[in-house]
This record gives sequence, C-alpha cells and structure tokens, in this order.
Amino acid sequence: MSLLEVSGLHAAYGPVRVLHGLDFVVDEGEIVVILGANGAGKTTTLRSLSGTIPVDGEVRFDGAPIAGRKPEDIVRLGMAHVPQGRGTFMDLSVDDNLRLGGYTRPVSEVEEDKAHWYEVFPRLAERRDQAAGSMSGGEQQMLAVARALMCRPRLLLCDEPSLGLAPLVVREVFERLAEVNQRSGTAVLLVEQNANLALGIASRAYVLENGSIVMSGSADELSEDEAIRRAYLGM
Repeated sequence: MSLLEVSGLHAAYGPVRVLHGLDFVVDEGEIVVILGANGAGKTTTLRSLSGTIPVDGEVRFDGAPIAGRKPEDIVRLGMAHVPQGRGTFMDLSVDDNLRLGGYTRPVSEVEEDKAHWYEVFPRLAERRDQAAGSMSGGEQQMLAVARALMCRPRLLLCDEPSLGLAPLVVREVFERLAEVNQRSGTAVLLVEQNANLALGIASRAYVLENGSIVMSGSADELSEDEAIRRAYLGM
C-alpha cells in the first residue's frame, strides 16, 4: 500500500472541469514530481488533495479515505501543503511563522522542532526575529517549507517552489527539499515547471496535460524521453 493513492480524481471550478480522472501514487519517503505547463491542472491537483476544493474520485492517505475531509483534518493526519505564492504571514516574525506551523502540536515539541529546522535552514535562524515580509523571495520560500514541516507531516505537497526566484536561489531551495527528504524521510509531492531541477531530486514523475496524466515513469526515464526533453528541458 502506498502512502498516497489517488484514483479517478476529478475536480472543477463551477462548471469548468479541470481534472479528468487522475490516477497516481506516492510511496512512503519518496519524492514524486508532477510536471506540466501553465493551466495543466497542477495546482488544482494539490488543492484537491489538501481538501481546499471539492473533488470526485478516491483519495486515500495511509489507507484512509480523505476526499471531502476538511483541510485541518488532513493536516492532522499528516499531510502539509506549501501553496503557490508561499502564503507566509508577512507581518509576523520568522519565529512566529514557525510557531504557527506547529499549532496542532504540544509546545515542548514545537520548540524542539524549531531548533531542528533552524539547523536545516540556517538563513532562517539568522532572521528569526525579522518580519517575514522583509525577507527575500527565496528566504520566504524556505520559511513556507519549514513552517509546513512544523506539523511533522509524512507527506509534503509543494506547489511551484521555483516561482519568481532567481536560478541560484531556486537551486538552493531544491537542495533543501532534497535534504529534508533524506534527513526526515518526509515524502514530497512536488508540482513544478522547472523540470531539470525537479527531476534531479525526484524518484518518479507524472506529466499532466489539460487535466489528464499523459505520461509517467522514473525520473531518469522521463529525463531521457525525447518528447519531455523538448517540451520541458529545453533540449
């Protein structure tokens, strides 16, 4: 049994159908990437999993059905969502943002985990008393990831972490995601347009086009696929 099992997933915004029967899985401790152009349905896929939009179909997390459950219930089960645009609390300090990320957990564990993530993200430690809104885009992205990790998720949903960031900063963000996966065993479902970096840290990948999965395979297989190389890798 996979950690996340999705079967026949459909989603819509009003009368507009966006997802058309997606089937995919994420295993314990692996990084899986969903590739696709703008408008393919990538963000909607993550929103469907985290309970922020209504869906049809079957979504199971650790064997339990979660389709239709409230977002806060899904968080408590062990799934955290880093949305596109980061969603940090701009007026609050880095430290307060992290504390809010652990709102479902005992205070003693929150303090312990803050220390851990400050070690993984040393730049956040340097800015712990600084307002989140005064940091760079890359630092805010790292904060968004660290805040989501404060609830000790088994699966991290991460939506376009490269969006709006300089190439060197993007590389650092991806390195931190890979480090989180290796150090804590947290599975990651990554939605991304930067296929080069995403496939570089993932074990498997799915390609989404117009709300349907049109290709899947290991990250190595998709990296070597000529159609993928032309469409997403600029080769």
